Formats: sequence, structure tokens, C-alpha cells
Amino acid sequence: MSARPAKHSLTLRGHRTSVSLEAEFWHGFRELAAAREMGLNELAAEIDESREGDIGLASAIRLAVLRHYQQRG
Repeated sequence: MSARPAKHSLTLRGHRTSVSLEAEFWHGFRELAAAREMGLNELAAEIDESREGDIGLASAIRLAVLRHYQQRG
């Protein structure tokens, strides 16, 4: 597992934001987007809209990736 998260820019509903995830989570996020036939920005916006409470976007993405792999297993 990579030691440091890598920062990438995303555009959510026309606004740029940066998200830091470990390389493995970026890979999983891309796989999840491909499985759902969505772009990363589109999937990130959907995850952003569905997150509850004070959970950050990076954490919400990690949880979405985790759920994706749990459902496949």
C-alpha cells in the first residue's frame, strides 16, 4: 500500500476541488466509475451529494470503493 495520498483535481458541478487518496483507492475509484459507466467527476459528484454529516469527500470516496469491492466479493 502506498504511504502517502496523491492529490488529484476533480470538478463537481462546475467547481474544482482536490481530493487526496492513496494510489490503491484511486485505482479502485477508477474501477468503480468504469463499472458504473461514469466519469470520475460524475461519480464524485454523486458521492458528494449522498454523503451525510461531516464526512469528508475523500472518506466518502474510500467508503464507496470499499462497498464496491465488498459487493463483488
